[in-house]
Amino acid sequence: MAFIEISDELLGTFVPIAVYWLYSGVYMLLEGWDEYRLHPKGEENVKNVVSKATVVKGVLVQQTFQVAISLLLFKIIGDETGTPPTQPSTAIIILQFIVAMLVMDTWQYFIHRYMHINKFLYKHIHSKHHTLVVPYAFGALYNHPLEGLLLDTVGGALSFLVSGMTPRTGIYFFSFATVKTVDDHCGLWLPGNLLHVLFRNNCAYHDIHHQLYGSKYNFSQPFFVMWDKILGTYMPYTLEARKEGGLENSFGLYFDLFLLMVQF
Repeated sequence: MAFIEISDELLGTFVPIAVYWLYSGVYMLLEGWDEYRLHPKGEENVKNVVSKATVVKGVLVQQTFQVAISLLLFKIIGDETGTPPTQPSTAIIILQFIVAMLVMDTWQYFIHRYMHINKFLYKHIHSKHHTLVVPYAFGALYNHPLEGLLLDTVGGALSFLVSGMTPRTGIYFFSFATVKTVDDHCGLWLPGNLLHVLFRNNCAYHDIHHQLYGSKYNFSQPFFVMWDKILGTYMPYTLEARKEGGLENSFGLYFDLFLLMVQF
């Protein structure tokens, strides 16, 4: 029986999308672990102004654009013979990963921050993502389609091209980037989560940005915090147990009170 061979380009386009929904699904199964939540369950219904059905539709729209751009990119840069390029050494692949992560972080920081600075862009485009004040996993890519195209799709394409990675390496890199992005929006501080150990930029760090007191801080996404630290937009997180159960970012709460005192 003959097997249909699927190209690395197709796998690199569709595997990260499958990873997005599968990894989000894992967090949906863990929603009942209230002792690890960064927000009480009730806040999700009170503070978020869009339904989960709307979020699913919005993410699917963005992923449709993502597929179209990805296929177009591979069509333009692809080898006419259809022969997949030779994979470089492991050391080169690791270097390509690091370069791609730095490129993606740099692109996302400056575009993301500008969308907050420009009132028109924030009101008409970026504010859609911030309707999820209490983030959850599958809302990670809930954006205005133009933002998804500019911030995520173009940023991903630049990471791929500048790093010089092959389509096969791209399968792993973009799957990893997808896992990281979903995790940063999961709203659960789970014990033993290696992404929380390895990256200071994690769900607690990014959750600050989704709150009113932190909307001018923590623009970095999805890997490092370097641009926030370099350009003065870094706000650290300090997690403490909430009396009602779960966790809360006490630093953010104290900072919010400080701002109120300054205003008066």
